[in-house]
Amino acid sequence: MPSSPLGENGSLPVDPFTIRRRLVVEPIRALAFWTAIALPFLYLPLLWYGLESTGELIVFFGLVALNLLALLVGHGYDPRDTGGDSV
Repeated sequence: MPSSPLGENGSLPVDPFTIRRRLVVEPIRALAFWTAIALPFLYLPLLWYGLESTGELIVFFGLVALNLLALLVGHGYDPRDTGGDSV
């Protein structure tokens, strides 16, 4: 008789990698996704008043770099995914 993948109580066994992904990776990905959406609004005052000093240029390019990082990290996030798979 073939063995069943179900545990003793009829549920799938808990996978530690699935737990880690749901508890650590997904919240970080969601935060990065929403940060990538909101961060460009911080560009507006800098661009409106001009990038006249070196400090303003550093802040602007720092925001752009942070936005690119947030885009990379949050790329796989789907806000419509409710996490329906139970752990």
